[in-house]
Amino acid sequence: MKILSSADVVLVRQAVRQFAIELGFGLVDQTKIVTAASELARNTLDYGGGGTLTLETLQNGGRRGLKLTFDDQGPGIPDIEMALKDGFTSGGGLGMGLGGAKRLANEFEIESVVGEGTKVMIVRWK
Repeated sequence: MKILSSADVVLVRQAVRQFAIELGFGLVDQTKIVTAASELARNTLDYGGGGTLTLETLQNGGRRGLKLTFDDQGPGIPDIEMALKDGFTSGGGLGMGLGGAKRLANEFEIESVVGEGTKVMIVRWK
């Protein structure tokens, strides 16, 4: 999915919720993955200048999960450790997005190269 406008952030939320429902996620897990997706989609748009979301369903034995990968070709994050701290923001937000998304996911990975962009991957298991 392309993330190029605020309308796309809404579409991301809707798509992630639909995937979570289809996988049988309960309401709490749906809310957690949708909230994390919303934060990361907004970051992709606001700080990365837009990008993409790849949604994948996962199967690991009896467990099912949803994997979301957000990619942008923005300016990158010079200090990932600092960016994950609550309250840190390089914009006008509250500084809860990355750290909050990490807490809402079961798995979280971030790769960023200054001048090249950022990739954030989260997984939520049912």
